[in-house]
Amino acid sequence: MSLYSKHIFPRVLDWSLDNAMMREQRREALVPLAGHVLEIGFGTGLNLPHYPEQVTRLTAIDNERMLPNRVSERIARARFPVEIFQLDAGGRLPYEDDSFDGVASTLTLCSIPDVASALAEIRRVLRPAGSFVFLEHGRSDDPKVARRQDRFNPIQKFVGRGCNLNRRIDQLIKAAGLDLVRLDRFLLPDTPRLLGEMYRGVAMTD
Repeated sequence: MSLYSKHIFPRVLDWSLDNAMMREQRREALVPLAGHVLEIGFGTGLNLPHYPEQVTRLTAIDNERMLPNRVSERIARARFPVEIFQLDAGGRLPYEDDSFDGVASTLTLCSIPDVASALAEIRRVLRPAGSFVFLEHGRSDDPKVARRQDRFNPIQKFVGRGCNLNRRIDQLIKAAGLDLVRLDRFLLPDTPRLLGEMYRGVAMTD
């Protein structure tokens, strides 16, 4: 792993996503969750303080461990048990069907290589009537902005270590067989539109 990937990128990501605006977005996105929750793409644990009181246990999964000392401190301050697992190369979640009351994804679906398979796995491990909550950036509804996203996407994937600008998050979720019960589309303030086209919502199993 390069110096950029191991040390620089995680710190820049943690710093840029830990501000008052993003903390409020996280709180709002996570409100519907309760019980035992699976978090996809744990990152540096920035969601931990924002889970509602109804969440009693968190299982988190990621394909790498970033800033382990900082993450350990955040886990120690959590008010519920937290377990972290590393995703294997196969990409299949190591859990039985219908294992979780809820699943959370924040700024993660943009960078999963096989996002369709990942969403199918989320649907598989989510209990009937369970909630999948998401806060993601993605493709703009403005054709001009979308074309610019397409043009700059190869650069973003390199700089952002696999992050895509132009994924239609709502369509991907519906294609996985999840029922999209709420969708908020908005522009993140003080953010370039290439990165600030947001999708926040809730999807459920049948």
